[in-house]
Amino acid sequence: MAELNFHFSQPMWLWALLAIFLVALWLWLTTVRTHRGPIERYADQHLLPYLTGTRTLGEGRNWKRFWRWSAVWALAVLAMAGPRWDFTDMRLFRSGDSLVILLDISRSMQVDDVPSTRLGRAKQEIFDLINSGTPLRYGLIAFASTAHVVSPITEDTQTIRNTLPSLNTELVRLQGSRLVFALQRASELLAAQPEDAGKTVLLISDGDFDELDLDTRARELTQAGTRLIVMGIGTEEGGPVPGPDARPLVDRQRRTVQSRLNEELLRRLAEAGNGEYIESDFRTDDSDRILEIAQEKGTARETEEAVTRVWNERFYLPVLALLGLLLPQFRRSPAK
Repeated sequence: MAELNFHFSQPMWLWALLAIFLVALWLWLTTVRTHRGPIERYADQHLLPYLTGTRTLGEGRNWKRFWRWSAVWALAVLAMAGPRWDFTDMRLFRSGDSLVILLDISRSMQVDDVPSTRLGRAKQEIFDLINSGTPLRYGLIAFASTAHVVSPITEDTQTIRNTLPSLNTELVRLQGSRLVFALQRASELLAAQPEDAGKTVLLISDGDFDELDLDTRARELTQAGTRLIVMGIGTEEGGPVPGPDARPLVDRQRRTVQSRLNEELLRRLAEAGNGEYIESDFRTDDSDRILEIAQEKGTARETEEAVTRVWNERFYLPVLALLGLLLPQFRRSPAK
């Protein structure tokens, strides 16, 4: 028979069981104290509790109440102590590769030339990446006129999953698309990672930028050991940019503002960043290619010396027993 290795995760809670004995001692002392003084000579036995402020626990009903609440207290303490047995040894994967995603949330990403919109398609691409199960560290930066770190580089992708649906173009008051700020924030995040780790930046945008010297900024990333992958979202035909009221934006000449995929600029950025340009589609080829590039250094590996033991927690067993004792207390009293 396998050894269960029963123990408590928080054994210090067991000291609270002493409270049962202290309460029992106090009740006993306050009960028997009246029988040791001369006052019993001047009053009947059944009147002594009212004269001295003590209580009698001789009745079976009172003792049952004490032991019932003692059992409730003991079960609560056992649950807090965390009984556990059985375990599973899980081998850890040490991921040294990091992928920082730059998500464009400027107004042009609301164009619906791809279903449902460019921004909706970009979010789906990010979901495909983090749900692939690839052992990477992910970071997410949303940018428009300014850049905001949505999630630092982490192996816990649940934060990105929870936050991603709430990202939209209305989060920024001053519209625009400033890629330089986003690249700078990505460089700061990656600078804190190990030197031998793979460092990759993924830009997801329609390329609607009006900045100068973006190629120079992309080359600076390569000098720091970072590759720039660019994913284009949109079509060459493009579409009208919707405004805050869902109607198309117009310029000063009252003409509808159109936005098209600037594939030429995005390809140039990818080349300057020693990366690759990938056009978004509804297949998994684009996601697979991004993950392949991000893992080319191959630093994500299984480490035999890194093993974590996952215990099967059984705190719920005393909790269930405790609920069984408490439920009768909620019965309705019979009508009088």
